[in-house]
Amino acid sequence: MGYLSLFTISFLAATILPLSSELMLATMLSVESYNRTLLILFSSLGNILGSVFNWVIGFYFIKLQDKKWFPFKEKQISKSSLWFEKYGKWSLLFAWVPVIGDPLTFVAGTMKTKILTFIILVSVGKIARYLFISLLI
Repeated sequence: MGYLSLFTISFLAATILPLSSELMLATMLSVESYNRTLLILFSSLGNILGSVFNWVIGFYFIKLQDKKWFPFKEKQISKSSLWFEKYGKWSLLFAWVPVIGDPLTFVAGTMKTKILTFIILVSVGKIARYLFISLLI
């Protein structure tokens, strides 16, 4: 049940919810009753799939951004769009960065970034972050 919880928190943290998958991973690593490799795998997979969810919203549902319930605000979209325009697809290596990372993955969808390129770049950054956290614990 712990791995599934970590996956779920990691997925939701990659969307607009202010959750800390890093804190949960660090806590589970410190308990030492979980497999380190599986923890990194589940947290990474959940977080990457959460970013893919954002990409899908950007790719297919950008026309709904004026709705009150839409998950990304205009300010977030504008800031992330500038970042994406300046650094291009390589900015996706920083999709793990708080505040700009989630909207950045959304913007990548609106910019019609190829999904395979998106997944590879986002995965590199997110897996590296979780590996780094695991080395600290």
